[in-house]
Amino acid sequence: MNIQWYPGHMTKAKRMMQENIKLVDVIIELIDARVPISSRNPDMDKIANNKPRIVVFNKIDLADRNKTEEFIKWYENRGISVVLVNSKNGKGINQVINKAYELCKEKIERNKKRGLINKPIRAMVAGIPNVGKSTFINKLVGKASAKTGNRPGVTKGKQWIKLKKDMELLDTPGILWPKFEDQQVGINLALIGSIKDEILNIEELALILINYLRNNYLERLLTRYKLSDTDNLESIQILENIAKNRNLIKAGNELDLNKAAIILMDEFRNGILGKITLETVGL
Repeated sequence: MNIQWYPGHMTKAKRMMQENIKLVDVIIELIDARVPISSRNPDMDKIANNKPRIVVFNKIDLADRNKTEEFIKWYENRGISVVLVNSKNGKGINQVINKAYELCKEKIERNKKRGLINKPIRAMVAGIPNVGKSTFINKLVGKASAKTGNRPGVTKGKQWIKLKKDMELLDTPGILWPKFEDQQVGINLALIGSIKDEILNIEELALILINYLRNNYLERLLTRYKLSDTDNLESIQILENIAKNRNLIKAGNELDLNKAAIILMDEFRNGILGKITLETVGL
């Protein structure tokens, strides 16, 4: 399954971020805790231009806690500290703010010496599409100041948001990079919904997810879809059984595999299948 998606507005968004990086003091980089490697945009290293960065593991409520702990160590071994956040309930949000002040401590002290009291720290919030930036910002601010939507590409332009008298946030559109050198990265991003479903073969994607689940989270698959066993079945047969058990029938009395695939993908993405991480440290 070959996946590439880099619409024109992302080129403009990347250019806008490069132009505005000089205006910010710190970068808050959100990644999806279910794919802690695939959801980091490699272009951010260049865009950041050596600015201090906070890596935020967002959507921790959807990720496998044991694997999250392994990835925390993986990042810390590379000198990168992370903050775990659930943007829906606000868990970890204050730690991000505290970390931003900590990273900007020297600048704050310099401003005070120059008589610039309460000069706002400016933070750029960045991440790939559908990583939850708008929900994160809205929880920070306490009101719906940024547009939200459970689909990639909702935030189209930049917007400055006043968080408090001494901090401002620059919300930016979700951007990917022009080419996925590793196709597994593209597949992982498609699975979590960071690539538009309209350009994907959703049934093929569901088969990839089924194969991963049977190898890593078999009990979840069996229990949720009332399957007795998967040992001697191909992934397509498992999808057929899901359609049968959910009574998904289309015209001609045929199993509706497309609808079964959509249900499977939605239930994974929304955490109904439980806490699942798609990557393993070292792989």
